[in-house]
Amino acid sequence: MTADQLRSVVPPYLLRAIADAPSDAFPRATPAARTALATLDLVQAPKHEPRLGVAPSVTTPDRSPQRSISDAHGTTTLPGDLVRAEGAPDTGDAAVDEAYAGLGATHAFWLDVFGRVSIDGAGLPLDASVHYGQDYDNAYWDGSRMVFGDGDGEVFNRFTIALDVIGHELTHGVTQYTADLTYQGQSGALNESISDVFGSLVAQYTAGQTADQATWLIGEGLFTPAVHGVALRSMRAPGTAYDDPVLGKDPQPGTMAGYVETTEDSGGVHTNSGIPNHAFFLAATTIGGNAWQGAGAVWWDALTSSAVTASIDFAGFATATVDAADARFGAGSTQSAAVSGAWRTVGVLS
Repeated sequence: MTADQLRSVVPPYLLRAIADAPSDAFPRATPAARTALATLDLVQAPKHEPRLGVAPSVTTPDRSPQRSISDAHGTTTLPGDLVRAEGAPDTGDAAVDEAYAGLGATHAFWLDVFGRVSIDGAGLPLDASVHYGQDYDNAYWDGSRMVFGDGDGEVFNRFTIALDVIGHELTHGVTQYTADLTYQGQSGALNESISDVFGSLVAQYTAGQTADQATWLIGEGLFTPAVHGVALRSMRAPGTAYDDPVLGKDPQPGTMAGYVETTEDSGGVHTNSGIPNHAFFLAATTIGGNAWQGAGAVWWDALTSSAVTASIDFAGFATATVDAADARFGAGSTQSAAVSGAWRTVGVLS
């Protein structure tokens, strides 16, 4: 993957809202604002990630997870000190143990559902660092490891709480090793959406939830009770995840009628991802049952097909998913109709 910024779960526009909050917005507003501004600076700072591309060829990859959790001790120096290796018992540190469990659940999802051995398909060790920075308001994938902040305690809780966030960030690694979608404009919004899709599926698979039982919220539990909101994003109803007097309203559109043209956030990758997110929700719930066996399988087939290039746009990806549904379930099948109908509903296909 070639990248000029981190793949983080909290969008810059939300961090900016916290940083610009008035002094009486939260009980400890000044620390929260300072933390958000520092987080924003780190998210937007240029990064030079290794281009990993196609997974290395190995004959017999180890199918068991190979996890390591390190503690950054409140610094921004990575990886920090190793505190839990594969097979070691719980440490009693919630962030360490949640990260370890989340990496394991994500590994199990990819292996059990798609036969993929780790995120590169070749047994890549899953490494993570926790307690990154001072009250750091984000979690991100840096091209080789997961990094989790503890949150500021006023707006955000610790970022290891939400399994779908761990699944989301590791899916950036999966995308890195497959389509390597350019992180700009519509291909960048697809990059973010695919992470939301499979992050949600990791959580659904772990909980044994059907498409109808799932909340379709991304980052549920990350906000503290001080925030008027339930999650970072809603795949069911983009634009409704939060509506807070300080943070503002969730800006995600659910259809192309609300598509946002902007130069911010790499062309609105965290905003416009609501459109393909909603298309997936519609396809998954129309098909019904376990979403990873229906729409999830279609999205995976499309992502790993030759039709999906690094710079593909919404329409191109939509067409790839319709073709994938036809190939997997048959042209004219209810599954294929659900996929094409979802993309028409959000205005990507006519």
